[in-house]
Amino acid sequence: MAQHEASTTIQLPDQFIAAQEVHLHYIVSERRLAENSVAAYAADTTLFLHFLHRRGENSLDAVTLPTIHAFLDYCRREKQVGKRSNARRISALKSFYNLLLREKLVADNPFATVDLPRSGRSLPKALSQREVEALLVPPTVATPIACRNHTMLYLLYATGLRVSELVNLPLAGCNLAGGFVRILGKGNKERLVPFAGGAREKIEGYLQSARPQLLKGKRSNDLFVTRLGRRMTRLRFWQIAKESARAAGIDREISPHMLRHSFASHLLSHGADLRSVQMMLGHSDIATTQIYTHIDQERLKSVHKKFHPRG
Repeated sequence: MAQHEASTTIQLPDQFIAAQEVHLHYIVSERRLAENSVAAYAADTTLFLHFLHRRGENSLDAVTLPTIHAFLDYCRREKQVGKRSNARRISALKSFYNLLLREKLVADNPFATVDLPRSGRSLPKALSQREVEALLVPPTVATPIACRNHTMLYLLYATGLRVSELVNLPLAGCNLAGGFVRILGKGNKERLVPFAGGAREKIEGYLQSARPQLLKGKRSNDLFVTRLGRRMTRLRFWQIAKESARAAGIDREISPHMLRHSFASHLLSHGADLRSVQMMLGHSDIATTQIYTHIDQERLKSVHKKFHPRG
């Protein structure tokens, strides 16, 4: 929770602590949010409560619109966050106060009339098909590490998984015979994502040779393991993706999430229907998936402008 500056030496008022505990129980036990979402919600509410406490405002019922505007200004100036981060923060605090209303811990929701900042939605960055092909060229020296890295990148593009879903994928979650992975995604929602023969061959090769060499006789329930026999971390895989891109001659910064974006945009550009892509990505709202249709539209505009004589 690096975004907030809560100090263990600061003792918050009892009302604040009780509100935090109720909220945490709600997002973990009732909404069953993913770990990253829980951390983000907790960070937003904690940042707000410490802001109130430093101003000497120690009642959740005493929060006014000027207080909220001062908080958002503080986030922009001191925390150097943009409109999108503040929009997420407002949404989180609206939800926080709605819960407190439900539990009769406050009399009203001061965030109810606060509008979300207009930030405009940026298009997700995707790799071109040529860049993907370069990235997924098999390693010239097939060490266990190289084989694992190549398999992870290949499976990420083949399925469009989130990075956290990939590194946490259990061995039992990969069904080679059926050609699908079973994913427990955001909000503990389960989905099945298919993969084709190419991904199956990569996984089989990794399981037969590379994984046993990495485990060195140890046991693990995780599909992808490190040389110490442990689960791969998101940060380490982020580094692997960047290193692999440089080695493939891709001269721009990439992230593992760009392979998820590429999976979706390439499927849609080749005629896949939006609903199927939504299900494979695990989006709860199809509007989230629709953003990928704009990537192809922007590409067409670029081609038209470049090649049309009166573009």
